[in-house]
Amino acid sequence: MTEAIESAELHGQPVLKLQTPDGAVALVSLFGGQVLSWRPAGGSERLYLSPRAVFDGRTALRGGVPVCFPQFAACGPLPKHGFARNRPWTLVTQRSGPDFVLVTLRLTDDDATRALWPHAFVAELSVGIGGGRLDLELEVDNPGDASFQFTAALHTYLQVREVEATRIEGLRGLEYRDSADGDALKRETAISVTVEDEVDRIYHNAPATLLVREDQRSLGIHAENFPDVVVWNPWEHKCAALPDMPADGFRRMLCVEAGAIRQPVELAPGASWWGRQTLVAL
Repeated sequence: MTEAIESAELHGQPVLKLQTPDGAVALVSLFGGQVLSWRPAGGSERLYLSPRAVFDGRTALRGGVPVCFPQFAACGPLPKHGFARNRPWTLVTQRSGPDFVLVTLRLTDDDATRALWPHAFVAELSVGIGGGRLDLELEVDNPGDASFQFTAALHTYLQVREVEATRIEGLRGLEYRDSADGDALKRETAISVTVEDEVDRIYHNAPATLLVREDQRSLGIHAENFPDVVVWNPWEHKCAALPDMPADGFRRMLCVEAGAIRQPVELAPGASWWGRQTLVAL
């Protein structure tokens, strides 16, 4: 390992610590191929990791940026959010320079995944940091001889100081599926989306860039090749029912997730797909 990329442990589980010369830092778990922490250069933590997350090498980690693949949520026959977030990933490449650090992790099919989803695949997650940016790219290849379909998302838990004082800009006019209201189809009319109760929405045909505003700071979110965006906060009662969340955890987090959900991705033999999400601290 170079000095910019170090092997470490978090609660007994292997992680990679990425650090740039300007002070940007990220922690990436090999279990789940999951970014757990990101502090931009000169800034404070921007990702929420539950203090009750279970680090046993089997349980999905509550927080950071879980990779949902090959299924989002319960939209299909697989376990919720698929299996990628519950599998060990492998470090395959690492690079660093004066102003960036980049690692790529890989997950491939094996007997356990094929028992759930009978397809050959290669999934790679590239994680890059530098300055005020966190760049994530998910790539999926089909090395098999038959087509397959999947849905996917980067389930990003943002750390906020007070969720009720947080606003999301850029969603006005979009159609969305309201999972907190029986999957009803609705259209967003608010200039800024705020959280004052349970929110569980999948917005379709989302713009490339959104802005998350707090009182003293903002975060730009730019997505490519992810046509949907999920906004989720469990609010008080559902949060209290989650064993890996503190009762008041909903106040400190807001999920804004780039996804390919409404229209499953169809991947022919030999084909590949990618989607990117960039967070920019403002």
